[in-house]
Amino acid sequence: MKKFKLLVWSILLLLIFGLPQAAVQAQSEVEDDSWMPLCLPGMPNDGTCLFYGPAQTVAEMEAEGFPYPMTELPAASPSSDLGILPVYVAKINLAADEPAYTYASAEDAAAGRNPIGQIETGSLRYISYINRVDINGNPYLQTTTGTWLRAAPAAYTNFQGLLFYDNPSNDFGWVVDRTPSYTEPSINAPVSGNEYVQMDLIQVFNSTEAQGLTWYEIAPDEWVNSLKARVVHFDPTRPEGVQGDRWIEINLFQQTMSVYEDGDLVFATLVASGLDPFFTRPGVFQIYEKKPLETMSGAFEANRSDYYYLEDVPWTMYYDESRALHATYWHTNLGYTQSHGCVNLAPGDANWLFQWAEVGDYVWVHDPSGNTPEDPNYYGPGAP
Repeated sequence: MKKFKLLVWSILLLLIFGLPQAAVQAQSEVEDDSWMPLCLPGMPNDGTCLFYGPAQTVAEMEAEGFPYPMTELPAASPSSDLGILPVYVAKINLAADEPAYTYASAEDAAAGRNPIGQIETGSLRYISYINRVDINGNPYLQTTTGTWLRAAPAAYTNFQGLLFYDNPSNDFGWVVDRTPSYTEPSINAPVSGNEYVQMDLIQVFNSTEAQGLTWYEIAPDEWVNSLKARVVHFDPTRPEGVQGDRWIEINLFQQTMSVYEDGDLVFATLVASGLDPFFTRPGVFQIYEKKPLETMSGAFEANRSDYYYLEDVPWTMYYDESRALHATYWHTNLGYTQSHGCVNLAPGDANWLFQWAEVGDYVWVHDPSGNTPEDPNYYGPGAP
């Protein structure tokens, strides 16, 4: 019995005096770490400092593709003066099956008497004008040929792309439709609390494919998808077939334009190219004619039900038969296919490009998705 009690007391003494020693040893190890300073962001994790706090956060961001510190793109918008059209434009707001009659005076136009000409029926008809008279609250406009008709002065987009002074280190682009960002690349993921609107500029640090869409990470734990954003990928590699150090890249999948010179990205923006079945033809072409103003008209249907009439389209550069790079004042749907084959640009972007480009400069049109027909026999001459 005494031996048993002695054994019990021995175990108790061991527990009482042994455990504190281990605790003191563990505490000592923690206290030894506490003498070490915190690592600063960018310092190596070599054991000479505690890799916690900002240093750990920065390392985790860099591992996910985010630079430290976060910087703006090396770019700015060109002068807003470039976006002012050289002509006044107006839309003919008549039914598509109703011709637009022209008159010798504003008074005749208001009274609808003695027409001296007409603009063919069609759903897309715009004129340029040099004078305006309001009669009974309605605008009557004098065209550049001196005739008068009723039409509504038109507004147009003031969007402009980016002029680069250095090459970007990551992809970038624009939101083309209002969207929240998601905490993960999924429409079923929680939203981040941030919302983006049309033409917001974004930087892209990561991308992945999910749910049949391309997802772009635009900030830590913020994702938007390819239905809502268009992205430019910087690639100064000279395209096959381009002989020179200047070219214009048209990405049909992203609906973007990138301008390169001497291996540098000079300019980038959104475009609107040909809508199915009037695709913009892929290939390598050269600008063969530049026209400051160009009136465009025509129809594709046999009954001419799709007739269009667009007076004085500014800053037009032909590169592939009737396909051209030019300003658009009749729509604002940049970032979406829209035209009959031409590459539509915001006025400010078309003006900048017209001043930069020369006859003979190369235009590289491609579709990374492979969804655009490449057979030359598929294509007609093209149109706006």
